[in-house]
This record gives sequence, structure tokens and C-alpha cells, in this order.
Amino acid sequence: MEQLANNCHICPRNCGVNRQNGVLGTCHCGAKLSVARASLHMWEEPCISGENGSGTIFFTGCNLGCVYCQNAAISRGHAGKEITKERLLEIFFELKDQGAHNINLVTATHFLPAVLAAIQKAKDQSIGIPFVYNCGGYEKVEMLKRAEGLIDIYLPDFKYWSPALSESYSRAADYQEVAKAAISEMVRQKPACTFNEKGMMTAGVLVRHMMLPGNLKDSKAVLSYLKSTFGDQLYISIMRQYTPPKEIEKQFPQLARTIREQEYEKLIDYALSLSITQAFVQEGEAASESFIPAFDGSGI
Repeated sequence: MEQLANNCHICPRNCGVNRQNGVLGTCHCGAKLSVARASLHMWEEPCISGENGSGTIFFTGCNLGCVYCQNAAISRGHAGKEITKERLLEIFFELKDQGAHNINLVTATHFLPAVLAAIQKAKDQSIGIPFVYNCGGYEKVEMLKRAEGLIDIYLPDFKYWSPALSESYSRAADYQEVAKAAISEMVRQKPACTFNEKGMMTAGVLVRHMMLPGNLKDSKAVLSYLKSTFGDQLYISIMRQYTPPKEIEKQFPQLARTIREQEYEKLIDYALSLSITQAFVQEGEAASESFIPAFDGSGI
């Protein structure tokens, strides 16, 4: 981690700053691990949360910085507590002791080398539950290769197909090509999804796509690519939980509403026309701030 953070190139931003000296990267973070919450989380897909909950660790910062981010309090670096790799390891086992079905690492991209070191120690100590890498899909293949054998379940987003959209909303015109390469690497490592007797995912790739207002065409393109490229090797979560953040209407009025039932139904119909059957869908009440946890340092 130290060598990488001296001239940071951990993520596709390649911002090159010296995070080791406290300079913040595009991710809004320095080199030290920072976590905003660690707790059982019930609001993931059923095969991730199950009955007991997913042992979810929300890391501070994010390398994408989407304008509509639902977790802006942490993604912009405003909340979180610095911890050591040793403390992170303890948190893994504390969550397991609480009954977590898995350890769910949310936006750990910019801390990946340190996080992987902690995972290795957890596996050496026979933690016995899967590790989930929950990310925005904007990942470097070479960094993902370091995770091979350590990450059991990949849970990436595939946010956009259009470079114009990804540039406008995430300042990442290359998002499509980066996400395609990243997900391909994830599927190479985990070419099949496996589940235990309780229906909990134990290994594989589950790709999330959250529909944005007025972007049915773009969402269709994402689903078409995933089905035509990977077939039934992965699962897809087709999400309608988009919740407009406060003040977004000033700069992005087109994003100042939730998803209409009719447009979401059109997307689901399209998924069915592609014979996508390994999928999760959401009800309308998913677009609620109650699904956003309090980033209050719980469990840290």
C-alpha cells in the first residue's frame, strides 16, 4: 500500500498524488484506512443479506463521486474514523460473531492493498464466511488480480453505457470500457455462482445496475451487454432505488425525481425479452432514504 500510495495509481483515476504524505486523492482520502460504519445490513440482495444480515463495512471515500450519490456523507470523505489493518481484522470477526453471513466491503477500492492484507490474515485464521467486494465497477484489472483467491463474491455496479452520461454524472468518460474489463476479470476469477443450502451466495459475480431517471435506453444497453457477454455466469440486480439527493435539481434537474413505475416495468420487460432470469428486482418503496444507513461510526 505504501509504495502505491506514494504515487497513487490504485484506481483508474491515476491521480498520482502522494497519499502517504496526507495528500488526498480523487477518492478524498489519504493512505490510512478510514471506515464510517460496520454493522449487520439487511438491505442488500436476499442472497447477500439473508436472515441475519450482511456484515457490511462502509469505507470512507470513493473514486467515482457520482453527482447523485446516496452515500455522499462518506463518499466525499466527510465521515469516518481512521483505523489500522489490525482493527479491521478484529471488525471482520466481530461481525462474524454477530451472525453475519459474509463480510461486505463497500467502496474499498482506494484501500484495496491494505484490505486484502487483512483478508489474508482472516482467512489464515479460518474466518469461514465469504468476503464480498462491493464496488462501483470502476476498477483496475491489475488490482483485481491481487484479490484473486481472497474475494469470494464480486458485487460491482455497471452504472452507465453512454460515455456522455458517465462523464456528466461521474466525470469518467471511460467508465464503460473500464467496467467491462473489470467485470470480465471478476467473472474470470469466479466463472460460476454458487449458493449454500439456505440460498446464500458463497461465490460468484452479482452485477448491480441502478436505473436513472429518463435513461431507459442506457439501462437496456447495459443489460443487453451483460446477457450477451456473460450469459448465465453471473446474476444481475436491476435496481429502482434511485433517491434524488437534496439540491440536485439546481444543476441536474433531470435527476430530481424517482423512477416511474412505467419506465421500470419497461426495463424489466426488456430483461425478460433477453431471457434474463438470474436477476433481482425491486419494489417501488426501495426509493426511500430509510434504506440509507446512518454513518455514525457504529461498530468501529
